[in-house]
Amino acid sequence: MEEKEQAVLTEMLQAAEEAEPVEAVQAVTGAIVTALNALGVSLLIADLSGRALVRLTHQAAIGRPGRRQGEETAEVLPFDGGPYEQALRQQTTVVLPGDGRWTVLAPVTERGEAIGLLEIDLPDEPDAAVIARIARTAHALAFVVIANRRHTDLFEWGQRTAPFTLSAEIQRRLLPASFTCEASAFALSGWLEPAASIGGDTFDYSVARDTLHVSVTDAMGHGVASALTATLGVGSLRNTRRHGDSLVTQAEAANRAVAEHANVRGAYVTAVLGRIDLTTGRCELLNAGHVPPMLVRDGRAAPLELPANFPLGMFPDEGYRSGEIHLVPGDRLVIVTDGMRERNAADLDLPAALLRIAHLHPREAVRALSDAVLATAGPVLADDATLLIIDWYGGHEPRSSTAGADTTRASTLP
Repeated sequence: MEEKEQAVLTEMLQAAEEAEPVEAVQAVTGAIVTALNALGVSLLIADLSGRALVRLTHQAAIGRPGRRQGEETAEVLPFDGGPYEQALRQQTTVVLPGDGRWTVLAPVTERGEAIGLLEIDLPDEPDAAVIARIARTAHALAFVVIANRRHTDLFEWGQRTAPFTLSAEIQRRLLPASFTCEASAFALSGWLEPAASIGGDTFDYSVARDTLHVSVTDAMGHGVASALTATLGVGSLRNTRRHGDSLVTQAEAANRAVAEHANVRGAYVTAVLGRIDLTTGRCELLNAGHVPPMLVRDGRAAPLELPANFPLGMFPDEGYRSGEIHLVPGDRLVIVTDGMRERNAADLDLPAALLRIAHLHPREAVRALSDAVLATAGPVLADDATLLIIDWYGGHEPRSSTAGADTTRASTLP
């Protein structure tokens, strides 16, 4: 890295640290403007719907369209198949000529999580070196956003194009901080398409040194009661997972927790729990009354046969059994909730849909499936539709990436 670029990155980090959390991005982009003699710069963050970008501005937004909260404005830019959508979804830097200026769109990404885009207007056409420099700067900006969004609601507010109900707020807190994770041996992504009345779905994952832990759960019912039951189930599963307990022990502890503490008589949670050995591909799975996970392999998509277990919380003294498969490079493991299969959504041929999107990165595959179920059963779902997709590559080694994304396995959109 050139000495000048090192100085710019140092200045960026210093500016972010010295600014208030709500002003950190503004401070960092100010440093970028100076370094590149830019005409303007904006951060566009990905909307929670997954179908738009949001430009956050402060004060200077007078007269511009968008939602307002005090002096903050969130302008929604819906996806239209144009260069902004393509830059984000395909994780590529795009250069757009304009009237007296050139606009560079660079993905703001960390470990495959598409946070948004850095939009920079330049007075002259950028060469390859400048474009590469902007891409690296956008990658650094991802860490600034991740660090500062822990301390403020600004980014979360900007990403919400519709107000949340109380049950949706509870459910949101049960989901992982990032919906996508790339590593050398795997890539995964989850998505939750909520029902009009929240249905208690969640997904979760955690990466240990040599193990990937995953779970997808569905609490009975809808609304706040369902969200509270889901909180019990997810809280227990995370607690025992962090103790290092086996899948069977995790399920049995969650079974007792839901049975003993749920505030609704007869409450239960269906779940699929998984543990993948990153060095061997050994995948242990436990199905607690849930929709069977599916394996896409060699041009076929089929449900996995696993030992049957009761849902968590149904019988507090019940024992649990897990099953096992061995993943080979090229496998795709798909876990969904019944919102993807029941009622009108049952008209969606899920195996056929999985084969049609087999070429897509998990980040784009979950969105494509979500769009498919909305087209079949929407526009308002009767139940949450949740899915988690894990692509298995094998080879537990240092990861190769460019500007936060594994471009070696990126795919184009259909």
